[in-house]
Amino acid sequence: NHNYPYCWRSDTPLMNKAISTWFINMEPLKKNLLKNNAKTHWVPEHLRDGRFGNWLENARDWNISRNRFWGTPLPIWRCDKTCKEMLCVGSIEELHRLSGKKLDDIHKHFVDDVTIPCPKCKKPMNRIPEVLDCWFESGAMPYAQVHYPFENKEKFDKAFPADFIAEGIDQTRGWFYTLSVLSTALFDKPPFKNVIVNGLVLAEDGKKMSKRLKNYPDPKFVLDTYGADAMRAYLASSPASHAEDLRFSENGIKEIIRSVLLPFWNAYSFFVTYAMADGWTPETYDAKNLDKLE
Repeated sequence: NHNYPYCWRSDTPLMNKAISTWFINMEPLKKNLLKNNAKTHWVPEHLRDGRFGNWLENARDWNISRNRFWGTPLPIWRCDKTCKEMLCVGSIEELHRLSGKKLDDIHKHFVDDVTIPCPKCKKPMNRIPEVLDCWFESGAMPYAQVHYPFENKEKFDKAFPADFIAEGIDQTRGWFYTLSVLSTALFDKPPFKNVIVNGLVLAEDGKKMSKRLKNYPDPKFVLDTYGADAMRAYLASSPASHAEDLRFSENGIKEIIRSVLLPFWNAYSFFVTYAMADGWTPETYDAKNLDKLE
């Protein structure tokens, strides 16, 4: 008897299989990654040199390719038939110049038909079949959102590095990491100056919330039953605001209503009732002459 792998989404049995993939060599980047990380301000502060810093120190080579259909095609053309020459294409314009074909859509099923004459043997070079890891695309967000470096250089220079970003603690191995890798590789800069990290909201039993398992209360039911203010107060005062995991509980929202919102509302209602009875307005308030209000 032995454990067998299953897809965590569909419970389908899986077969492990070794395939060829494309990697970024991280070893030459580690020193500068740590240097740039030291320039950033993290909230909570301990994550910078702790969870994130440790991840950078032990960074493995980054597998940037995926064997899927939808995704950004890896722009590498290879001469498979003879000399094994490889070429990385940097833009649509460069692809047009090298292949003679102008593309408006660079999805896989269009780009795969484009061949480039091999600069060595003159035989046709074909694009490799893989697409980019979507996390590579998330790390490229600062550049892609303004179409840099093809345009908006001045706009990009003013906004980079970002003054502030925020995401969940799981992004120490995701978005925070890929932002840092690409920014260090391209500019030797940190991609952000300040970052606030929140914890994860889990199901009450400690498992990840799942649409398939339905192991969480319906958000619409929670908002309709307890209100958005109760939800906000519950989350803001929870471990999630300190980058720690929160086991979501309706009882927690009820406690916030009982101990915070109802006393606050009662005090406010009491004040408004007597302020209106006395004809009090903010304009009549004078802290130096309280006797005038008696």
